[in-house]
Amino acid sequence: MYKIFLKRVCDFAAALVGIVLFCPLLFLITVGLFVVNQGQPFFFQTRPGRHEKLFRIVKFKTMNDKKDAEGNLLSDADRLTPIGAFVRKTSLDELPQLFNVLKGDMSLIGPRPLLPEYLPLYTAEQKKRHNVSPGITGWAQVNGRNAISWEQKFEYDVWYVAHLSILLDLKILFLTIKKVIIKEGINSNTSATMEEFKGN
Repeated sequence: MYKIFLKRVCDFAAALVGIVLFCPLLFLITVGLFVVNQGQPFFFQTRPGRHEKLFRIVKFKTMNDKKDAEGNLLSDADRLTPIGAFVRKTSLDELPQLFNVLKGDMSLIGPRPLLPEYLPLYTAEQKKRHNVSPGITGWAQVNGRNAISWEQKFEYDVWYVAHLSILLDLKILFLTIKKVIIKEGINSNTSATMEEFKGN
């Protein structure tokens, strides 16, 4: 009952309340990033959702588009703006995804939506992460986020799909709040963001 119907109802209601509550904060961050990112406060990207259906995810744009002499983008760390660094550190860059949840592309809790080019690289077991809607936060995020390996992350995602329940979602929600407060697992061990997945 929860997985089929109530989870979507809870997602819609929570996203709507969240957007209303965080509206002033959303506005302030949008203005700040508009200034530092030359009029581009948001980052849009195609991601696979439930059953690998593609959708457009929206996040706050925390990195600028600066390039080197050859025209290649600088490293993530070099492109991370001061405001962007704060927004990422506090996980506020995820707030615009409440609109994805409201629309039905995402859930509050579920496996994080990754890049579509990763789809051919998954094993049959790892593909099970797409049996549910992707989430703003998930079991992998509260168990290491960007500080764990891809293999560990996928194991957590598949475990979540197999054990999805309202009690597990509530547990993940409270653990997410804790992680955000202590700012744990935001970066990987070797870069400002998670390294690219290149297959198993």
